[in-house]
Amino acid sequence: MDEQYDLLIVGGGPAGLSAAINSVIRGCRVMVLDTGATKLSQAEKIDNYLGMPGLKGKEIMAGFTEHAIRMGVFLEKGKVTNILPIGNQFMVSYGSRVITAKAVILAVGVNRESSIKGEEEYIGKGLSYCATCDGMLFREKTAVVYGEAEDAPEEANYLAKIGVKVIYVSAERRPNELDPDIAWRRGKIAAILGEDVVKSVKISGENVEQIDTEGVFLLRNTMAPQSMVSGVQMQKGYISVDDRKMTNIPGIFACGDCTGPPLQIAKAAGEGLIAGQEAAKYAGQ
Repeated sequence: MDEQYDLLIVGGGPAGLSAAINSVIRGCRVMVLDTGATKLSQAEKIDNYLGMPGLKGKEIMAGFTEHAIRMGVFLEKGKVTNILPIGNQFMVSYGSRVITAKAVILAVGVNRESSIKGEEEYIGKGLSYCATCDGMLFREKTAVVYGEAEDAPEEANYLAKIGVKVIYVSAERRPNELDPDIAWRRGKIAAILGEDVVKSVKISGENVEQIDTEGVFLLRNTMAPQSMVSGVQMQKGYISVDDRKMTNIPGIFACGDCTGPPLQIAKAAGEGLIAGQEAAKYAGQ
C-alpha cells in the first residue's frame, strides 16, 4: 500500500471522521488511524445530537464510519507513537510502519491516563510505547510490560518470542491471552527509576515491589499528545489551538475533545469540519 498521504488523522471518533470527509471533499488523500477505543461507541443512548435522538453510541459511530469509507477515506486500526516534522511533511510511526503526510490532525479525545513518575524523563532511554517498534532493542534483556491496552498481552507475547525476558504488570487479573511462560505481577507502576537510563520500576498494589529492568513498555489505548508530538503546546491538559484549529506546530491541527470542553459530539463534528478544511488548505488542496 502507498504510505504517502496528504493528510493523516489520529483518531476515528466524530471529530476525526468529520475532519476526514471534509478534507476528502477537497481532494485530499486521507488516512485515519484509530485504536478502536472510541468512547462514543460505549455510550448506551445519545439524546443531545441533532436529528439522532435515542440512538446508541455504537449505532451513531457505525453511521459515521460507513459515511467516511463511502467517501474514500482510508481507515486503519493502529496506535500512533511518534509524529516527527521532516522538511515540509511529517513522518508518522505506528506499529512497525511509518507513513508520511503533508499535514496531521490530532483527534485523540481526552487522555485520562495519568503520567507515571519518571515517564517523560526516560522516553527513549529504556522507555517505549510500542513493542513491535522497539522490541529488538531489548533482545536478551529484561523488560517490564505495563498492560493497559487491549492488545498489551499480544505485544508482550511478541517480545517474549523475540528473546526478551518479559515481566507483565497489570492492575487486574492475569490476562488469559498472556503466554503462560511470562512472569506476571498484579499492581500498577508507581515510578520509573534509573540514572541515565532505566534501571528499575516501583510497583504499587497489594504489595510494594521494586523490579530491576533494562526496559519498560507502557502499552495504553491512548497516548498523551505531548508524547506523540514533541513540543506541542498544552493548556490545562488540552491541546492549544487557534481559530483554524492549528497547534503551535505548523501543519499539525487538533479538534474535538482533545482541545477542551464541552465534550460533546456536536462540538467535535464542528471542529472536525474546520480542521479538515484548514488542513486541506495547508496540504495544498
